[in-house]
Amino acid sequence: MIAQITALWQRFTTNNSEQAGEPVVATSDSTPPAAVLPPVDIAPNDPLLAYLLHVNGPVEVERLKLDSPALESLKAAGTRLLVPLVSQGELIGVLNLGSRRSDQEYSSDDRKLLADLATQAAPAVRVAQLVRQQKLEAAERERVAQELKVARLIQQTLLPQSLPEIDGWQVAAYYQPARAVGGDFYDFRTLPDGRLAIIIGDVTDKGVPAALVMATTRTLLRAASERLVSPGAVLERVNDLLHPDIPARMFVTCLYAVLDPATGHLVYANAGHDLPYTTGPSGVIELEARGMPLGLMPGMHYEEKEVTLAPGDTVLFYSDGLVEAHDPEREMYGFPKLREELAGFEGDDLVTYLLDTLHAFTGPGWEQEDDVTLVTVRYDGPSSVQREDPVQKGEVALLANFEVPSAPGNERRAMNQIAEAVASLDLPPDCLEKLKTAVAEATMNAMEHGNQYREDLPVHIRAEVEGTRLRVSITDHGGGAQIPEATTPDIDLKLAGLESPRGWGLFLIKSMVDEMNVHTDDEHHTVELVVNLDKT
Repeated sequence: MIAQITALWQRFTTNNSEQAGEPVVATSDSTPPAAVLPPVDIAPNDPLLAYLLHVNGPVEVERLKLDSPALESLKAAGTRLLVPLVSQGELIGVLNLGSRRSDQEYSSDDRKLLADLATQAAPAVRVAQLVRQQKLEAAERERVAQELKVARLIQQTLLPQSLPEIDGWQVAAYYQPARAVGGDFYDFRTLPDGRLAIIIGDVTDKGVPAALVMATTRTLLRAASERLVSPGAVLERVNDLLHPDIPARMFVTCLYAVLDPATGHLVYANAGHDLPYTTGPSGVIELEARGMPLGLMPGMHYEEKEVTLAPGDTVLFYSDGLVEAHDPEREMYGFPKLREELAGFEGDDLVTYLLDTLHAFTGPGWEQEDDVTLVTVRYDGPSSVQREDPVQKGEVALLANFEVPSAPGNERRAMNQIAEAVASLDLPPDCLEKLKTAVAEATMNAMEHGNQYREDLPVHIRAEVEGTRLRVSITDHGGGAQIPEATTPDIDLKLAGLESPRGWGLFLIKSMVDEMNVHTDDEHHTVELVVNLDKT
């Protein structure tokens, strides 16, 4: 008996197939080694485990009456005795014995010997389990370290090693992963026609899988940009190629923009990434475009938008590590603060400025929660807003392109920004005052009637010169219903109370400019004001 249990103990403590820290079943019987009982798995919620934890000494299997799948398996295997191994109140193993060779029953001395053996063996088994657990954890740490090394190498290799150098433009980038390897990436690519592709993205994972998806996405974007001109078409192509092979529960947010340095024209499409901003003399503008992240679903369409940058404008592309940073009180940096900081920016180094605001917000000892990536593109070229050029060449020159929140009083802000934007046109004072009045009235109508004074729905204002015509457009989010025609009000009926006192707005606006046009679609109203410069 002693020899048999000793052999059992040696096999039990050297068995590497069991998971450290989990209760295991060691088997023995009184038959030759070829007839060793098979091990039996016991589920964590099996009532046999709870029973064995609260008994002392050997337990006869045939006398147990439990609704236990493990118990039935033990009986079927010919198990006669179970001896629990308990260490510090935890069941860490079970000795499993079959019938004796002599066919005699286990004596009281046998049972006492088994109980003593279990008492002495349990701590040793626990030590063996802890040693094995430490070995497994050390191997896991080594594996993770190697994985991070590979992922970091992939990421460092693929991030741009230098920034584009373009006359009249400043390009800056900042990247700081929250951990050894992040999920953010950015890229620049000079296209055959001289335009610059700007890419920023974020893979929703970390480690080697994210690094490989990042590398794949970057390669697909570059390949698609060689054959396709449209940013939306590039994202569609990459999404369809990425979707079949991307790992489960992973996707990529990505913004793809194409800049024409000669004109400042920027075309962009967005695959679920944080919206970029422009900031400059015309104010802060959020560049909206809709589209699902890459890899989620096939056959997606990506909306394209465009904007023309003026001298002094800076475009900011960024990842969510900026806006989702928290201060010591767990308040989030957020988009409203980002807009506020952009509105207050007056220098030429937006990256340093935003990092200063971030560090001031989070305070010392900040534990970075997510990757922070910033890419800025600033236009420093000479202004194309010269009255003589559009008049002579018939080109379109952008004077202003900005938004104002829908809040009472912001009509004055819109009026003043338009006055500054058209200053180079040298409009006669009376013409300028009429234009300012028309812009203020149209903006107030857009905020009140179109956007219902919802602060999350801004009014978009754009001014441009084409030939001898100055056009100012005011756009709200009240699409659907048509804006009524501007009719001459009947003063007598209004005074008599037979006609609404409202309705002067459109009449007033139309009388202040040379031409007023109204456009409506499912989402927006646009009032276009036209001033003929050759008549001023």
